[in-house]
Amino acid sequence: MKSNVVYIRSFTMEDIESLLHLQQENRAFFESTSMAREPDFYTYDHQRNRIKKFIEYQKQDQSYKFGIFLRENDELIGEVSLFEVKRGALQSAMIGYSLAHAHNGKGYATEAVELVVAYAFTVLGLHRIEAGVMPRNKASCRVLEKAGFHKEGLAIKNVKINGTWEDHHMYAVINPNDP
Repeated sequence: MKSNVVYIRSFTMEDIESLLHLQQENRAFFESTSMAREPDFYTYDHQRNRIKKFIEYQKQDQSYKFGIFLRENDELIGEVSLFEVKRGALQSAMIGYSLAHAHNGKGYATEAVELVVAYAFTVLGLHRIEAGVMPRNKASCRVLEKAGFHKEGLAIKNVKINGTWEDHHMYAVINPNDP
């Protein structure tokens, strides 16, 4: 799936080194808005195991994890995922994303989110995609708004980030092709 500047694709075992490099180079930046990570997260073995899980969860229709790559040089610059996929009457999922600090503010995250939403609606047949963002993460809120998400409310003390329960703005986008 391609946009003007980036493309996304599922991770493969050939991506271990690139994923490890992305995580190590952006450790402090990513940890400022992510759940706690153990020190072994930043090892080759851990990233290999992550990719194995990504592949297995996708086969089970539980979650879909994609790398965000620059079209010009195939550099891995981030991740975007659909997780907590719910079928039946809900047909929904959550979305999450992270982008290397050096590539923030260029519209790449918005393009990646738009690609994943299109995939969710056209390929997976989902009806609704939801996201949660800490209010202080204004750049991430803007990504969602530019990608067509609407704000639905505030979830108080919703996710534990760096040992603190953080509030999250809740966003959603609805499949426009669903009656």
